[in-house]
Amino acid sequence: MKRYLLKRLLLIPLTLFGIMALNFVFVQLAPGGPVEQMMMKLEGAPGAATARFSGSGAAAAERGASNTKYQGAQGVREELIAELSQEYGFDKPLFTRFGLMMKKYLLFDFGKSFYRDQKVTDLILEKMPVSISLGLWTTLLIYGISIPLGIRKAVKDGTRFDVISSFIIIIGYAIPSFLFAIVLVIFFAGDLGWFPLRGLVSDNWDSLSLGGKILDYLWHMVLPVTAMVIGGFASLTMLTKNAFLDEMSKNYVLTARAKGAGEHRVLYGHIFRNAMLIVTAGFPATLVALLFTGSVLIEVIFSLDGLGLLGFEAVMNRDYPVIFGTLYLFALLGLVLNLISDLTYRLIDPRIDFERRES
Repeated sequence: MKRYLLKRLLLIPLTLFGIMALNFVFVQLAPGGPVEQMMMKLEGAPGAATARFSGSGAAAAERGASNTKYQGAQGVREELIAELSQEYGFDKPLFTRFGLMMKKYLLFDFGKSFYRDQKVTDLILEKMPVSISLGLWTTLLIYGISIPLGIRKAVKDGTRFDVISSFIIIIGYAIPSFLFAIVLVIFFAGDLGWFPLRGLVSDNWDSLSLGGKILDYLWHMVLPVTAMVIGGFASLTMLTKNAFLDEMSKNYVLTARAKGAGEHRVLYGHIFRNAMLIVTAGFPATLVALLFTGSVLIEVIFSLDGLGLLGFEAVMNRDYPVIFGTLYLFALLGLVLNLISDLTYRLIDPRIDFERRES
């Protein structure tokens, strides 16, 4: 196990390098980079460009706007294009830029946003509490509901409880989370006023006591987490049910029952470990998806400024430092969580031998 763990740890940097290289090439091939976007702004409305872009290219844009009359009619000067390319670092060859970027990323130096006057690290740390709150609570609730419900459905397979619960699960799965979020906002935050419309905490957060802060935070989390959970536990519930049903029909279960073991002992002493392996396998992907990609629309609807919204805006604006900085962190976190998933396999079932499986 120690040798396997060492191999996986050594593979993480290589895998991360491959992910970054592949995405770097694809992003560079995409049309409408930062320089092109700045040029379009300058050609249309120079004043708007300098107001919109407050990062490293703002100074060059301001100089270009102030030194050029009738910019829209004349186009952007070649000197300004060259200056913008230098400001953004596009005056260097592709491989040189990638090498310099990865050298900085090894020290977790992600540079500065092109369009925001902030370091990428500061932006990520600023948005992290929202995404962690949504992702963590949603994951805990989904697994906390799905596993017991899936086990219960497997035990009661074919009964009225199984049919009714399956119907409810399918209805919840069919409703998009963002649509359910809109309904929750209209009724529970708008008409009834039971929950807040926006934000992670209230404006008077600093003046509240510790207990008041906890209650205020949970009060703000109810609606967005509910919207994300409602359609999220359907697949995991059915996966758990099918995994338990599959194990229940195997010979070792029949043998355990024949020896007089009770149903509780058979279910949790024999079936549980084997059936939970397939459920555990999907945990890292579920957590990463919920933390960083599954909450963009929810963040928009509930005015929660998190990592999902930050990443979406970065892609739309071609904010390369934010795109690659967040990608680096997310990929690294995903690789680590996959390793933790394998270790969880061993924790659930010590009989698993990764070294023998590889050989």
